[in-house]
Parts: sequence; C-alpha cells; structure tokens
Amino acid sequence: MARCNPASATALTAAPTMIILRKNSPTGTVTSINFSPDGNTIVSGGVDSTIKLWSKDGTELRTLKNHYYEVTNVCFSSDSSTIASADISGIIKLWSKNGTELQTLKIKSRGYITSMKFSPNGKTLACTSDTGEIILWNFDLDDLLKKGCNWLCDYLQNNPNVSPEDKHLCEYILMK
Repeated sequence: MARCNPASATALTAAPTMIILRKNSPTGTVTSINFSPDGNTIVSGGVDSTIKLWSKDGTELRTLKNHYYEVTNVCFSSDSSTIASADISGIIKLWSKNGTELQTLKIKSRGYITSMKFSPNGKTLACTSDTGEIILWNFDLDDLLKKGCNWLCDYLQNNPNVSPEDKHLCEYILMK
C-alpha cells in the first residue's frame, strides 16, 4: 500500500496557454503591441503601416489604415476608448475604438516616437522620441480653456472693437 507524504508532494501548476495572433500582411512584422486597460482588446502596429485590433482570444477585430510609414508605437487611453498610434515620420494618430480617426498630431523634431502612454485620467499623452525629447500632449479641455482665456483676457477687456457682451466671455471660465 502506497502512502502519500505531504512534505514531499510536488505542487501541480497549470501551464499557460498560448494564442498566436497572425498579422495578415506581406511584411507582417509587429513593432508594438499593447493591451487595453480593460483587458478585452489588444492593439498592434507594424512595419506595414497598419494598426490591428484583436480580441483576447486572438480574433482580428479590425484594421486601421491611415499611416504612410511604419508604425512604431501603439497604446490605449485609460478608459480603453481611444487608441494612439505613432509612425516613424513622427506622426501620431488618435483613433476611436471603432476605428474612426479622431486627430493627427506631429512632433516638431525630425525624430520618431519611441514610447507613449496616456495618463491615468486620459487627459495627457506622454511621448518620448529618438531625439531624447519628452513630449506631453494636453487634452484637458478645462485647462486649455483657462489657458486660452488667460491669453485673451487683456484683449477682450481693452480692445475698443470688442462688443460689450463679448468682453465677459472668459469670466466664468476663469472663476472656476
């Protein structure tokens, strides 16, 4: 009769499963990949200038096309609703999760984006470039309105060509 000695028993561990996502393109090399914060979607970018969205089970959901050069980096916003992609020419594109292109941004240097990430509140996109720059893109509408009103305030108050009702356009925004 065999006896089990708990002290010498080996713990059984489950092996991880592997799903291979195949990029259906002639060049196929993936240069960047990221999970959405909710864990349900994967985004990849590649040398063929496309961005692909995948389900976590490996099903290709859609392909986003509008970069002209190799995609160097992809990431999701903190609420998983926006995707940022960057290419080797320094162009950053913002996309909705359903594939609509929302905005195109261009870095001023001749470099390209090596890394990027949205802030936890999704209002800032931080990027690094191969030239050593750190670039912060501000998408905080309240902050941008305040900065704009601070810039315009003196003009609105002192320009004789501004109508009396327009002189007070920024007062509410600046009081917040």
